[in-house]
Amino acid sequence: MKGRGHGTGRGLPEGGGAAPPRPRQQVSPSRRTHTRWRRRRRAAAAGGVSDGAAMLVRAITAPGLRRWCRGRRGAAAACFPLNRALLGVRGAEAAVFLQGLLTNDVTQLVAAGDAPPALYAHALNVQGRCLYDVILYRLQGSTAEEPDILLECDSSVLESIQKHLKLYKIRRKVSITPCPDLSLWAVIPGEQPGDANSLPKSADQALLLTPDPRAEVMGWRLIAKKGANLSEIIPGSQVGDVQDYHRHRYKQGIPEGVKDLPPGAALPLESNLAFMNGISFTKGCYIGQELTARTHHMGVIRKRLLPVTFPEPLPSSGIPEGTEILTEAGKRAGKFRAGQGELGIALLRLAHAKEPLCMRLAGDTVRLRASTPQWWPKTAAK
Repeated sequence: MKGRGHGTGRGLPEGGGAAPPRPRQQVSPSRRTHTRWRRRRRAAAAGGVSDGAAMLVRAITAPGLRRWCRGRRGAAAACFPLNRALLGVRGAEAAVFLQGLLTNDVTQLVAAGDAPPALYAHALNVQGRCLYDVILYRLQGSTAEEPDILLECDSSVLESIQKHLKLYKIRRKVSITPCPDLSLWAVIPGEQPGDANSLPKSADQALLLTPDPRAEVMGWRLIAKKGANLSEIIPGSQVGDVQDYHRHRYKQGIPEGVKDLPPGAALPLESNLAFMNGISFTKGCYIGQELTARTHHMGVIRKRLLPVTFPEPLPSSGIPEGTEILTEAGKRAGKFRAGQGELGIALLRLAHAKEPLCMRLAGDTVRLRASTPQWWPKTAAK
């Protein structure tokens, strides 16, 4: 009798030959992220760590972050205060409500079992263009508790996004309220001897400390009570200049806020949303899904946001946002979005991304170079 199982000697074809390999399944970025959280939570539970501390264990002992930190050995973690606002979205239907408005699968935040503590996503308009870039944070400890989600957004669009959410709220059991008593920080980690296994000494001051869901190179996101002592939450940390945080972002090609992602103009896939774990292609309908899904399934993305550097000093007036970028032959290559010093981010045609590029400003020629971030998938820029 032929076996049907997967053990040794079972399920093999006649003649004793090896079973043909199974085709490898394609796994979405958001599902890969969720799988990583499940593994980390099981590891924390095995060590006798509580649910609240487990969230911090995931942040501090994440293997990917430790590998990245080794390049900064001896440096203290830098904490950057962010000009981003926080909205509380609470209620029995909070996740279902956001599910129809955002690109990522928000139901992961309230799923039974191991839910990720944070998700990145975009809110799109009906034409499929970006309105707001957001990060969602899960505050409830289990599925038995009522969904409690914090939504991070650019502070300049706080009023606008509240109106957008309330427009679609209708009669759902959801409350939407700003959280001015909380502060948001970006933490770019350093590594000192013995700190990989140390937990924050004052975790009660930190509402949430979790890896940035967009990319490992962006370190952690910290939400704390306003006025909290950061050196107690993360021993040895230092408060840094927020401009250094933006320089780090631009060096890595990470867009954030309305300057990098102009509302009603930026397209999510050209903005590398899929690379930053910010979209689910299996979740079902949401506003702006049609164009995004069609572009994804066609597999043709001719332009992307790329980090750019300026090898020569810039004009004292700076580079206006939206300035056209040309090749040396005068062909249109893209548009400059925003920058900090000699670093910036631009939407470029991939066909011209490796060529020498320039911009014409008041009769002067400003030269620049584009690069492909190392954290991108290896096949992304081909």
